[in-house]
Amino acid sequence: MRLTRRRLAGAGLAVMALSGSVLSAQERDTTEIAQLKAQIEAITREIEELKLGRAVVARADTAGFGLGPAASKVYRAPEGVSLGGYGEVLYEHFRAAREDRQPSGRTDQLDALRVIAYLGYKFNEKWLFNSEIEFEHGSTGGTGEVSVEFAYLDYRLSPSLGFRGGLLLVPMGLINELHEPPTFLGTTRPVTEQVIVPSTWRESGLGVFGGLGDVAYRVYLINGLDAASAGSASGFGAGGIRGGRQSGSRAVAEDLAAVARVDYTGVLGLTVGGSAYLGNSGQNQTVVGTGGPIDLAARTFIWEGHLAYQRDGLDLRGLYAMATVDQAAAVNAALGLAGASSVGERLVGWYGQAGYDVLRTTRLGHQLVPYVRYERVNTQDRVPTGFAANPANDRRIVSVGAAWRPIGTIALKVDYLFQHNEARTGVGQLNANLSYLF
Repeated sequence: MRLTRRRLAGAGLAVMALSGSVLSAQERDTTEIAQLKAQIEAITREIEELKLGRAVVARADTAGFGLGPAASKVYRAPEGVSLGGYGEVLYEHFRAAREDRQPSGRTDQLDALRVIAYLGYKFNEKWLFNSEIEFEHGSTGGTGEVSVEFAYLDYRLSPSLGFRGGLLLVPMGLINELHEPPTFLGTTRPVTEQVIVPSTWRESGLGVFGGLGDVAYRVYLINGLDAASAGSASGFGAGGIRGGRQSGSRAVAEDLAAVARVDYTGVLGLTVGGSAYLGNSGQNQTVVGTGGPIDLAARTFIWEGHLAYQRDGLDLRGLYAMATVDQAAAVNAALGLAGASSVGERLVGWYGQAGYDVLRTTRLGHQLVPYVRYERVNTQDRVPTGFAANPANDRRIVSVGAAWRPIGTIALKVDYLFQHNEARTGVGQLNANLSYLF
């Protein structure tokens, strides 16, 4: 009996030891499985972060969908809120004398030019909201203002087709959509893309966007420009069509317009394409002319072709733009313009630009890009019969400078602008621009 009990006790101890060893093996397996799962999750996160821009919140290091790196962050972000922005401070030092050696009368200035906040929300893989809020010139208590640059909804049916509606950036030129200052050379935007393609230009409307292979496109229907100040816009002028922008502010929409853009990106670093805008700008006004009342159509046609190439330290850009305005004489009558103050029937501008990163072969991780830009622009290339062109509006600008980028999202740019016009009233200026995006 005692032996049996001892044997049973020994067997019990053996079972317990065996159970312990089994449990230890199970625990080890569980631990190993948990470690493997953690490793797999870490690798998965790293892969997703690389896809999203190396962070759970997308980094502003890649442009996309026609927008700048910060403006397009919401497309690369996971579901939920996306934040970004950019800013720039501009210093301008003007020569004391004009080309004709008369006093320029210009005052040097240092301007907190822009501070921008991007706010987006990705509802799911199909729907998203994106917006840009701009604070200009430091304070609304002075000459500053606050504006909504864009605010729209996207519905992406597929990579080749999406629908967009709201306050939209007009898809023209190289600057209007991609205007974050660290992304382009020059302390200021090219004049052609201020007065002929009137950046920053936004209007309310809807349209489609997408890509077919190496070709990206955008086609919108938007409210038309306001040539003769039917609403809050100041109207066209001798200096260009910039004053016709309505910018979504109670825009008069008696006349609508269509705009379309196509870009080819099949070669690494290359973007080549063009865009066109067509619409009446009279906004259903009637003007009393010499022959009686005139229904003002003021059909406005703008087209541009552009090329950009960035690769191996080289940065090349070129753009040609032309605009025509029908019934320019009637627009003059509506605005009370006479003589050399006439709106141009035809406006022409173009520029070419080249830069090269001289630090490309070093290990510093910085960029130093000397650049030169040559530009010609004439906002009164042709005027209506009975009016004159102001030679001061026939301009030639040469910009020579350099951009230093300690990292890709921060830039310090310095350049000198040699400004000439046919009236010999051009004023040279030295500019410095500090800018960032995130």
